[in-house]
Amino acid sequence: MGIDNTTRVKSSEMFASHFLNESAKSDKYASVIEHQKAYTVLYGNLNKLPARVRYFVEENAKVCQPDTIHICDGTDREKDLLYYILQRDGTIKPLPKYENCWLTSTDPADVARVESRTFISTQEEHDTVPRSKPGIKCTLGNWMSPTDLQSALDTRFPGCMKGRTMYVIPFSMGPVGSKLSKIGVQLTDSAYVVVSMRVMTRIGSRVLDALKDGEFIKCLHSVGKPITPGISAGNAMTSWPCNPRDTIVAHLPERNEICSYGSGYGGNSLLGKKCFALRLGSILARREGWFAEHMLIMGVENPKGQKKYFAAAFPSACGKTNLAMMEPTLPGYKVTCVGDDIAWMRFDEHGQLRAINPEAGFFGVAPGTSMKTNPNAMRSVLKNSIFTNVASTNDGGVFWEGMESEVPDNASITSWTGTENWTKDTGKTAAHPNSRFCTPADQCPIIDENWENPEGVPIEGIIFGGRRPEGVPLVYEAFDWQHGVFVGASLKSETTAAAEYKGKAIMHDPFAMRPFFGYNFGHYLDHWLSFQNKPEVHLPKIFHVNWFRKGPDGFLWPGFGENSRVLDWMFRRIDGEDCAMTSAVGLIPKPGSINMSGLEQEVDEDALFDLSKEFWEAEVKELGKYFDEQVGEDLPSSIRQELCNLGERVNSDL
Repeated sequence: MGIDNTTRVKSSEMFASHFLNESAKSDKYASVIEHQKAYTVLYGNLNKLPARVRYFVEENAKVCQPDTIHICDGTDREKDLLYYILQRDGTIKPLPKYENCWLTSTDPADVARVESRTFISTQEEHDTVPRSKPGIKCTLGNWMSPTDLQSALDTRFPGCMKGRTMYVIPFSMGPVGSKLSKIGVQLTDSAYVVVSMRVMTRIGSRVLDALKDGEFIKCLHSVGKPITPGISAGNAMTSWPCNPRDTIVAHLPERNEICSYGSGYGGNSLLGKKCFALRLGSILARREGWFAEHMLIMGVENPKGQKKYFAAAFPSACGKTNLAMMEPTLPGYKVTCVGDDIAWMRFDEHGQLRAINPEAGFFGVAPGTSMKTNPNAMRSVLKNSIFTNVASTNDGGVFWEGMESEVPDNASITSWTGTENWTKDTGKTAAHPNSRFCTPADQCPIIDENWENPEGVPIEGIIFGGRRPEGVPLVYEAFDWQHGVFVGASLKSETTAAAEYKGKAIMHDPFAMRPFFGYNFGHYLDHWLSFQNKPEVHLPKIFHVNWFRKGPDGFLWPGFGENSRVLDWMFRRIDGEDCAMTSAVGLIPKPGSINMSGLEQEVDEDALFDLSKEFWEAEVKELGKYFDEQVGEDLPSSIRQELCNLGERVNSDL
């Protein structure tokens, strides 16, 4: 039986009061006060840190000038203290309807990734971004020179933590001690970041024990709101301090370092997530011969008890979590979840591609998640979770768009801004479109038994997909690895609320990695292509899916649990079943080869797999324009050849 939030708050309050009064004279915290320094180490022992970590902390403490330092140990005692601090400061409030769940609302100016202020800094610009067509801004990464970046950091970080606590978070991406995992140390002045990192990564003393005095990724983060005596607190004392005007998220690959300033929002402040796991991760992967990808990992078991693992790349808010936690409607099928967002994949000594989920939690988009669309996610989030920018109900619960049938009609709902009673007539959404839940992965009722296996799980299929309302069939298989890389490079989707874009438009999102490439996209393609020249590795099949094709009456495919029917077809293709036929775009299912038995919704297979010559001629032309403008001379010749091949098939076959 869990501790209810009222009891937890009171016990946390008592603990915090005792700890803050007693820690300075406790032998256990021998380094509490170091008079020669401008800061106080309030929790932990600086002298016991590995030498490299201690140097990293001390050098940045000199610059950022925090009042106190807290070295995270990952214990429950520490967790209670952090939640007490966050409640005291008004950053979070308990949700008494659930077990150990919390609600926070950000500043309305700090609600999404800030891609326009996210940079990679290398000596040569060409290492980061392709040489795009003159006069065309490259959208495949933002570069800033080391000199300009250092100037930008020098105007922000000095004194940025005055009046605040610097938290030291040792964290492991992946199971602690796995040869597929990596370790980072994040410094932050946000307790919200600490409790979120506790969920999303493995943190604390056991990570330091595994690190010893080895190399680690250096992560520095500040909300950018120092508190100094004699100056009006203003925004500095609000429950969500941030500095949107000066926000910057910077990656320094040559120093294995990430610096983020001004934003407290997840993707900008939880530096283990997109910054480490994808942007720096992709660079590490290229250096060391593996893949760091924006992909879910799922297990699929057929009625015979045979199991295969798939990795799938979709842009944010395009159904990745729904697929990763799917409840199959096809009888006898079972799906298990390894991860819903990021995959680190490496070929083992036998040539088998193996993947780990480097995260320990789910940071999922709330709107659209419901017992209808993703019951396993809903079952996962209603304990030990942090909800950001969702609406709240008068009975101590949460609400967002998609949950209308799950709250009483007479429920009183407060919008995510906390400023108004919400009704459908307000003309606004109750929850922010990019509101999130932050939930431990091991709470997922279908979490895979091998999700923390340090050896990873064997990947036999890779899936690309996006929101394409017209022209793109439900599923097709790439002809071979090179064609599959082309399919990934050609990926497009409607924009979502996960970044600062507004409205719906079809955007290029190659490999679902467009915001997350750590280096030149052309070189990234070379890296993927290089594996077809290694006879010792077993390359998985590559597929493309589109659940979102529309007809006159809406979506042509029912989606959700019915997607198991498409996975069944892929499963059989991997096993070598002759259930595909050649088309202009790839290998599509033979008529009748997708199991449609028991479907409640009538499905128009002809419409789902219709290939319009006019559409695909325009697609080839637009892809050529995109590659020429955005990748230019860095586009591998084999990818350009695949585009020519597609054009020829469209002209001759359609």
